Amino acid sequence: MLIGYARVSTKDQETDLQLDALARAGVTRIFEEKASSVGARPQLRRCLAALRPGDVFVIYKLDRVARSLPDLLSILAEIKAAGALVKSLTEPLDTTTAMGSFVIQILGAVAELERGIIRERSIAGQRAARDRGFLPGRPRALSLDAEAEVVRLYLTGEYTMKSLALLHDVSESAIKRALYRVKKPGHSSLK
Repeated sequence: MLIGYARVSTKDQETDLQLDALARAGVTRIFEEKASSVGARPQLRRCLAALRPGDVFVIYKLDRVARSLPDLLSILAEIKAAGALVKSLTEPLDTTTAMGSFVIQILGAVAELERGIIRERSIAGQRAARDRGFLPGRPRALSLDAEAEVVRLYLTGEYTMKSLALLHDVSESAIKRALYRVKKPGHSSLK
């Protein structure tokens, strides 16, 4: 079954161009939305949930569905998980063909490369800052002595994280990190 999705960004705009193109392509079930791609897109969610194995998700143009490459890849993964295919009426995105599937794999590889480059750049920047004597992140909310006191009081069983946060005028997260440094030194919240 061909299942279509049409979207415009505001209530003042019309989806007529997209609806006409979808109808010409033989799409009979269409989910239509007038909403920004930044906000919730309930009709897109309904459309994706309606996909079954063998269905083809048909769109007029990619920018009507995704706001970024990671968003597009996430949506494409949902479509693939449903056992459906994708076809754009105005772009060379058509997973019903070998070339279209290849294009999707290239997009995925480019997104992975982009994530890797951003990660490498971030790590290099942190190393350079450390080499210059700067520690990344904000300073600790509690001194080492105050952290030791927090741990000692907490271990008595008479204090909760909340009461210690109030006592030291810091957030509960600061108390939790102080406790984790002693009780769970490898925890991800300490990195």
